[in-house]
Amino acid sequence: MYHWFHIFPKNTGLSLYAWIAFCILPFYFIIRSSTLYEIIVGVTVLILFFTIYRLSFVKQGWTVYVALSFEMVISIGMTIYFGFVYFALFIAFFIGNVKSKAGFISLYVVHLSTTVVAFITGFLIHSEIFIAQIPFNVLGILGVILLPFTIYHRNRREELEGQLRDANERISQLMVMEERQRIARDLHDTLGQKLSLIGLKSDLASKLLSTKPDLAKQELDDINQTSRTALSEVREIVSNMRTARLEDEMVRVQELLTFSQIECEISGEQTLNQLPLLVEDVFCMCLRESVTNVVKHSQSSTCKIQLNNLPDEWRMIVQDDGIGIKPETPSDKKSGMKGMKERLEFVNGKLDVNSKQGTQLVIRIPRIIHQTEGGLR
Repeated sequence: MYHWFHIFPKNTGLSLYAWIAFCILPFYFIIRSSTLYEIIVGVTVLILFFTIYRLSFVKQGWTVYVALSFEMVISIGMTIYFGFVYFALFIAFFIGNVKSKAGFISLYVVHLSTTVVAFITGFLIHSEIFIAQIPFNVLGILGVILLPFTIYHRNRREELEGQLRDANERISQLMVMEERQRIARDLHDTLGQKLSLIGLKSDLASKLLSTKPDLAKQELDDINQTSRTALSEVREIVSNMRTARLEDEMVRVQELLTFSQIECEISGEQTLNQLPLLVEDVFCMCLRESVTNVVKHSQSSTCKIQLNNLPDEWRMIVQDDGIGIKPETPSDKKSGMKGMKERLEFVNGKLDVNSKQGTQLVIRIPRIIHQTEGGLR
């Protein structure tokens, strides 16, 4: 939908005030150098031009070209009689917004030709008027030459960028749908079959329990083994779906510290590859909360992040050289540490805080579950 202010072109290298000046200047030149009759005619024609120009933005189809023809006639008359070329700039802007390439080229050639002919004719008839306005007229001619192409190519670029964004969004949606279907197929092929087998063996074991306990025990052992196999396959599926979340979080916190003008030093990030999903999620949360506290409360100039993969535990150390933890430390920092401790409890982890020289947070998560080739133990 177009509004009245759309008659003033945007993104053309000229401000709104320059376009307003182009609308006011013709009144000034007409009133200054004309008789009363010419003033009435000139002002009437000016009002008619802007009325038609406004209507050309809201009309569609052949009426637009009719309105544009009237505008060109008025522009030619004003150029020849009053030496006023500025209306040609408004027409040039409108032509630049024509979407049809053939229509754009046709209108551009006609408009440029008529404007140049009108300018030369007017100069021969009223040379003193054109000489007095020569800087404005030269600017107008240059605008008629360059402005339509600028507007046309800008609109084309914005249209292509919009189509590219729509295509990328559509591709993202299709990728999500395909990934969901793949996950559904994998879960159906792995869990569906084995859960059905577990159900059948459970029914069989319950029937054999009173009459043939040895066979019932064998069925229960099969159920146990089947459930472990299903668990292993589910973990394999999840492992294939996982992304380097801790690595991504490292990038984000590094950007946050750099933006906050805090020097960031990271070491040992390669030692925590292939973390269990739950452990990695806890580390990401603790790292995010720790660095947020450094930025908001520490007043430090350096933050060091160290990762260690030890035989009995995974460890992450976040050290800053700031003011440390004081009695007046904001409650949101303390609540953030409380949240880290609560999250670490899920994995039997521990948070140690040292606030002698700056603040040092040591996040420890023990290796409670070991996975071997034979399964879990």
